[in-house]
Amino acid sequence: MPSLNTRRAAGLAICAAALLLSSCASSGSGNQAHPTRSDDKPVISGEPAGYNTTDVTFARNMTALEEQGINLTLLVHDHSTDSGIATFAAKSEAALQLDTQVLKALRAQWKEDQDNQTPGGGGPSLTAHGMVDSATVTQLNTLYGPEFDTLWLKSMINLDQGAIEQANAEIANGKNVDAVSLAKQVVKTRQAEIGQMQEMLGS
Repeated sequence: MPSLNTRRAAGLAICAAALLLSSCASSGSGNQAHPTRSDDKPVISGEPAGYNTTDVTFARNMTALEEQGINLTLLVHDHSTDSGIATFAAKSEAALQLDTQVLKALRAQWKEDQDNQTPGGGGPSLTAHGMVDSATVTQLNTLYGPEFDTLWLKSMINLDQGAIEQANAEIANGKNVDAVSLAKQVVKTRQAEIGQMQEMLGS
């Protein structure tokens, strides 16, 4: 049976494909959008589906959560000796990378200035509820073995809970069909991930 993160990646791949290939409206002459990428940033032609401020907030905050999640998964290789956690982290990192591509595509449609509003960009770093604080990140970089595993799992659970909170707000008040669809997928997959990580904490 495919693992949770494998199913998650497959589902989001479908979402990304649908977003990039069909969510842009075509003109009356049948002109179709053909997204291209430059410097790892999707460029989408055509008119985006309708959206509101809730959609924009969701995309911004989820980008911050996803990017921190990627950074945390990359710590596992050098700090954990647990093969189960290493496997979980590797699959999670791949799925998070796919998440960010979907979010970048949405924000490109909405002409969001991603360089100035995401961590590592030219402007102020974006933060969102549920992100791991800098003191905990610093501590994770100093820990190894079981101590690292425990704090890492707790931190990732916190991130997933933050993602679920953002997603529920999007489902309740968002307008963009692609963003709402992604939010529903986030709730489903993150709840399952939390269950898996809680089991690993208790083992």
